[in-house]
Amino acid sequence: MNDDYLKLGSGYLFSEIARRVQAFQAGHPQAKLIRLGIGDVTQPLPAAVITGLHAAVDEMARAETFRGYGPETGYEFLTAAIAKRDYGARGVSLALDEIFVSDGAKSDAANIQEIFAADCVVALTDPVYPVYLDSNVMAGRAGSPDASGRYDRVVYLPCTAENGFEPALPARPVDLIYLCYPNNPTGSVLARPALQRWVDWARRQSAVILYDAAYEAYIRDPEIPHSIYEIEGAREVAIEFRSFSKSAGFTGTRCAFTVVPKELEGKDADGQPVSLNALWFRRMSTKFNGVPYVIQRAAAAVYTDEGRRQTRAIIDAYMDNARIIRQGLEAAGLAVYGGRNAPYIWVKTPPGLSSWDFFDKLLNDAHVVGTPGAGFGPSGEGYFRLTAFGRREQAEEAVGRIKARLAL
Repeated sequence: MNDDYLKLGSGYLFSEIARRVQAFQAGHPQAKLIRLGIGDVTQPLPAAVITGLHAAVDEMARAETFRGYGPETGYEFLTAAIAKRDYGARGVSLALDEIFVSDGAKSDAANIQEIFAADCVVALTDPVYPVYLDSNVMAGRAGSPDASGRYDRVVYLPCTAENGFEPALPARPVDLIYLCYPNNPTGSVLARPALQRWVDWARRQSAVILYDAAYEAYIRDPEIPHSIYEIEGAREVAIEFRSFSKSAGFTGTRCAFTVVPKELEGKDADGQPVSLNALWFRRMSTKFNGVPYVIQRAAAAVYTDEGRRQTRAIIDAYMDNARIIRQGLEAAGLAVYGGRNAPYIWVKTPPGLSSWDFFDKLLNDAHVVGTPGAGFGPSGEGYFRLTAFGRREQAEEAVGRIKARLAL
């Protein structure tokens, strides 16, 4: 077996949350839980998406329009829409063969490390989405964990209230840097000057930025970039991940894409340049047969005028939930971050309570499920994440319960 799997933490964060919730429900079958933990959407797919799905299913029922294997990297009708609507509208030019359609940003963020050497040094913001770290642990790139859970070959970049949740540039050379903005879990964003500093640093260090922009649709501030490619020089150093999961409700439908510019190069063992675009294409064509045609048609419907209006309405509803939660907890006296350009609210736990203590207290006393910050890394200790993906009435009731039952 792969012994590196034994170096993983005791359990995947969300699996542990599910275990504790299941145990609570077994002992309290009448309790009405409000789940604001896992970042899963609750609103149905937009009507335009459903129409696109039905039309594509009908096509699959007719011999003249049936499709079998499609292109591994995505049908042109979808990649062209992505290039035009997501990037061209913001002044970013992409070739269609720089866009790779997949079944999820989580899959791509985990799999991208395969094209890099096992001895590459990885830098992570801390706290961080667990997949970035765990996939490198599985690959043997992270080293061994210490008592605090930190791995000895990983460079941690703390993001806390003290530094405004903005990571400092690494103090040592690294090869791969994972950045996620708008950030999961803290809900923070990076302004253009800060992102330019990262791009400039990566160019000087010949490092690669792995940029997760899964929540860009939630950005409200017009000064915040939606794509790292809005930054000068980023095409030479950055890979970007995007997803339809949170922007269009595809968490159960599964469609995303990754952008790998052709200017982006690595080096082989002899120091010769190698196209990362070509390597990722080789990986995808070997290990992936493409997203189903009907799903890609559904994703393409997101880019129609009607689809864009409908998805915007859904995002607006979730961001209204974020406002309700943020303002309610602030009124209760808690220190609250995020929730302005992201669907996540990052809360400082009350004095004397660890993040898992606060999880258990919310679960047992208020019957509200959130996510303990410690599950996102050592710097997440003392914080707690709530999501805005529930229904409005759930957001309102959750805030009311927390304020009333925890005597904050």
